[in-house]
Amino acid sequence: MISKREKEILHLIAYEYTTAEIARQLHISGDTVKSHRKSLFSKVGAKNTAGLIRRAFEVQLLEFKNLNRKNEDQ
Repeated sequence: MISKREKEILHLIAYEYTTAEIARQLHISGDTVKSHRKSLFSKVGAKNTAGLIRRAFEVQLLEFKNLNRKNEDQ
């Protein structure tokens, strides 16, 4: 359903990373992050970030047990 890169970005969004922070973390441009976000919104049928995260839990792309605090990841 979603690519490995989209899943990475989804997790970072759930960790409350900004677009700029995601870009730095993954060594990609902010525009690339925005493109992946747009694709994620479309694939899960979300209109905004809150909807994206809600839908990601509903379709089990995210699970609470797999989420760490922002400063504890990696």
